[in-house]
Amino acid sequence: MEASFYLPIIFVGLMGLSMLLYAVLDGFDLGVGMLISRADAAERETMIASIGPFWDANETWLVLGIGILLIAFPLAHGIILQALYLPVMIMLLGLIMRGVAFDFRAKARAEHKERWDRTFCIGSAVASIAQGFMLGQFIIGFSYSAIGIAFSFLIGFSVCMGYMLIGSGWLIWKTEGNLQLRAIRWARRALRGTGVGIVAVSMATPILSPDIFHKWFSFPNIIGLAPIPLMTVALFVAMEVLLKRLPRKDDHWSWLPFALTAGMYVLCFNGLAFSFFPMIVPGQMTIWQGASAPEALWVILFGVILVLPMILGYTYFSYRVFSGKVRDLRYD
Repeated sequence: MEASFYLPIIFVGLMGLSMLLYAVLDGFDLGVGMLISRADAAERETMIASIGPFWDANETWLVLGIGILLIAFPLAHGIILQALYLPVMIMLLGLIMRGVAFDFRAKARAEHKERWDRTFCIGSAVASIAQGFMLGQFIIGFSYSAIGIAFSFLIGFSVCMGYMLIGSGWLIWKTEGNLQLRAIRWARRALRGTGVGIVAVSMATPILSPDIFHKWFSFPNIIGLAPIPLMTVALFVAMEVLLKRLPRKDDHWSWLPFALTAGMYVLCFNGLAFSFFPMIVPGQMTIWQGASAPEALWVILFGVILVLPMILGYTYFSYRVFSGKVRDLRYD
């Protein structure tokens, strides 16, 4: 087997892993950011404290994923970023708003803090909708027709619901008392919104993309794909049952809503991978057509082998150090 065949597969797998970890890890702090608007002042402080040690580092996975796309698939990077230039800029604007608001709220006067919290919430929502919009455009092959835009915003809604679901799961895990009870209620609402979004997207996607329709419903692909929706439904049912039984006195299962939502993310990403592989630009370019030369990929792979364990290491270390229930966020 030649390097020109398997190296692009390795890199598209690494890129997919990076984007999945970004969706899970930065997804929960984006979700918490959007949920801040529903909390009172004291609860907002606890919610910010719950993501304070993690939110900035979580975005590393987005940088890694886009970096792999740039250097391992430069031709595809040019096509994708050119088609998504505006939503990428809007996403970056949302992330900038989050970063500025997070730092300024810590030093702002009491009468101004709510304004920065509102900015943090808006920035989280803008970034989430932009990410969902970009995913929708990718699915339908970058069409800015009225239907294409409507579909992309539908994906944006689904991503927001999914982020709020995993954000609620994070708060259930990391908080206690009244805020934990409110997070359970938020999670139940977000679960229903996420379910509606997934069903709507699953129905619209094969209609708007003939290639995906063929891949989903041709034999034997339909048999290979069937476990993904069945397992997703099972996780949704398990989540609904679990949320009705929380909180427990010993708080023993508080981590499970977050884990179940992460499992849903994994299944959805597997569905996307099944739908598009081996295309790196839907309908235009395969991973082998868009990849750099094998000699360059070997050098890049060596760099990834050095960098990836470091990122995984400090990610594990930070979550280990700040494990347990959240305490007040302090800057002194």
